[in-house]
Amino acid sequence: MSDVDLFEAETAVLTRATQVVASGADEPEQYRQALEELVKSYGRLMRESRRLIARSDRTERELNQLNSKLQQLTDELDYKARHDNLTGALNRGAIFERAHHFLKTTSLSLVVLDIDFFKRINDEFGHPTGDAVIRELVNRLRHTLNGEGEVGRVGGEEFTILLPGVSLDAAVVIAEEIRLAIVQEAFPCLPSRPVTSSFGISWSDVGADFEDAYARADAALYKAKHGGRNRVERDA
Repeated sequence: MSDVDLFEAETAVLTRATQVVASGADEPEQYRQALEELVKSYGRLMRESRRLIARSDRTERELNQLNSKLQQLTDELDYKARHDNLTGALNRGAIFERAHHFLKTTSLSLVVLDIDFFKRINDEFGHPTGDAVIRELVNRLRHTLNGEGEVGRVGGEEFTILLPGVSLDAAVVIAEEIRLAIVQEAFPCLPSRPVTSSFGISWSDVGADFEDAYARADAALYKAKHGGRNRVERDA
């Protein structure tokens, strides 16, 4: 298929004008007509060029808007893939991934906690109240941590806090501050009864195995549960 000449008409006008000039015609009328054709052709060319430029600018704006929306959608999908819908905390996969990442370059204190007697809260007050309790607890975790570490929801009422570069003793102090922040003030969504949590903590040096670190923290949590709940236990 042959290429289409978008400027065929203009090319023909220019050719005729060139021929008039080359012929050395003596009649001014010939030059005048050639000039008029050139002016008209140039006018059409300018109008068409403006139209094409406007269309191109509009297309570019539309493409930029589409790219912006696609990037926004990509960011939203990535966020949803890594975060818990109820609380906005990292989900199980994302918090475990971050733990593996930290252990490649630094030591890590790992805090695991859950809400004491949470099933009773759901049974007595309903799941909407249970959800509100979970959201409030995560808010208190974040407020107490004040930007330190990372919070993940790993199960229904189970949470993990990563404290990279924090010693075991310091992590125990932080966990105790969180425990007090939870128990000392009634939850607005559940003012009729206290909410408490139990904590287990482990510490691992750089390069350690995360699964082992998590198992030790979980064992400490089990000890806290069987020691009366609403307490912090550390890995022995």
